[in-house]
Amino acid sequence: MRILDISVLLQNPMPVWPGDEEFRLRRTKQLEAGDAVNASRLECNVHAGTHVDAPRHFLEKGCTVEQLPLEILIGPAQVAYLPEVNAIGAEDLATLALSPGTGRLLLRTRNSELWAAEIPDFRPDYVALTAEAAHWLVINGIRLIGIDYLSVQRFQDSRLTHQVLLEAGVIILEGLNLADVAPGVYELICLPLRLRGAEGAPARAVLRTLTAKE
Repeated sequence: MRILDISVLLQNPMPVWPGDEEFRLRRTKQLEAGDAVNASRLECNVHAGTHVDAPRHFLEKGCTVEQLPLEILIGPAQVAYLPEVNAIGAEDLATLALSPGTGRLLLRTRNSELWAAEIPDFRPDYVALTAEAAHWLVINGIRLIGIDYLSVQRFQDSRLTHQVLLEAGVIILEGLNLADVAPGVYELICLPLRLRGAEGAPARAVLRTLTAKE
């Protein structure tokens, strides 16, 4: 089976949400400097790169990231491609040929090309969901929604898109790179860091094909 890494590379420079600190990885010990080991220090926001939003991100009494059910983070997921849209509305989602019983949906848009080109600056014109689209996902039984930029809601919109999803228990997976992923059904394996009390966490997300590579 093929394994496709859909996580973005954590590096500096890279896009971060306006106002968040930059990603930093610095060496604190070096063999070449006479230290016994190489060791590094990691500094980043928990919403850097590929990450999961837990309900606590927008809901005062929502669950935190270590309480998210792993059975939703691992399992069949459908990748859908929406190359022409600037905002994903309910009508766009309704046109997708989703497999019966789809519970995990990953949306590939023109955003993925930004990651593929390693554009370091934040782009406020990224593609994301409207609040109406969030309602559609909840009504149609989606338990996990993934998007290929740093937020599932548009930059200029209110927090309603997040609230609709998180209040319904939908897990939000943001910052995916789906540039090399064809539409279809895969197995998603997404494991966020187990940070006690955190409203989100960086994650390594991969897709595994469900048929043998030819």
